[in-house]
Amino acid sequence: MTELLAALTIFMGDTALKFPEWSPALFSIDFSFLGLGTFHLRWYALGYIAGIGLAWWYGSQLLKRPELFGGTAPLTKDGLDDLMFWIIIGIILGGRLGYILFYMVPYQMDVLAADPMAILRIWDGGMAFHGGIAGVVVVLAWFAIKRGVNLLSVGDIAGVTAPIGIGLVRIANFTNAELYGRPTDAPVGMVFPEGYVPGSTPPAYNWETGDWVYRGDELARHPSQLYESVLEGWLPLLVLSILIWKFGALKRPGLVAGLFLLFYGFGRSIAENFREPDSFVSGLPGWLTMGMILSTPMWLGGAWLVWNALRPRKI
Repeated sequence: MTELLAALTIFMGDTALKFPEWSPALFSIDFSFLGLGTFHLRWYALGYIAGIGLAWWYGSQLLKRPELFGGTAPLTKDGLDDLMFWIIIGIILGGRLGYILFYMVPYQMDVLAADPMAILRIWDGGMAFHGGIAGVVVVLAWFAIKRGVNLLSVGDIAGVTAPIGIGLVRIANFTNAELYGRPTDAPVGMVFPEGYVPGSTPPAYNWETGDWVYRGDELARHPSQLYESVLEGWLPLLVLSILIWKFGALKRPGLVAGLFLLFYGFGRSIAENFREPDSFVSGLPGWLTMGMILSTPMWLGGAWLVWNALRPRKI
């Protein structure tokens, strides 16, 4: 039996996909001569930057075609510029506060008690997507009231552009060897580095040597970041874009925003079955994860928005 297990281990080690071991940064610049250390332009940051930039571009293309909205665009180009600024604030504040409230307060209160300033250290990691969505919803509502624009139509623009950033950031999670999946013996299984370098982000990368660090006992895992990139990002983007450009979905305010929420809730819930749950989250049954729980409001809100957009209107 021991020999069989050893043979299976060797077989899996030979057949599992190998993590590509790209550097977490596109490039690095040494500013030590100025006493500033080294600047790393990380793929993770680029995912956010490119996602926001492409979202602005796509949104501006939609606004150039008022007929897509039934004759009148809900925003001007200057209005979109202002909105994108506040959306960035909503993503950062909402994402961080969401991580603190959903994960640190319930499960890592000892960390907060010992080091309250950890709340501010976003660069150490810790952003919750559901918190980011909540932050964006608050920003959209505030912006719509302040500017006197249609909240549902503005939400539709956010709904079709948000998947771009989600898809890119999930790919960046993959390049960071973080948020990987559960162990698997499927052909798609990949061996991710699971070592630990104190003070490093990502934790398995040694910036001094430029090497990924392995423990030596890693198992092949689902590359669930790529599943999420497709299910939460590229698939919703494709379907929603077809509905907008071919079927006039933006003429029913709230429909695209609602479908985006449903797409994300569905995609995240499916991906959670392959994604490794957070190690510090406890007390949940094996079939349920925190990601599934936090997606429930998205299911409910999305269903209401779709119903509201499609229900017959009194003439």
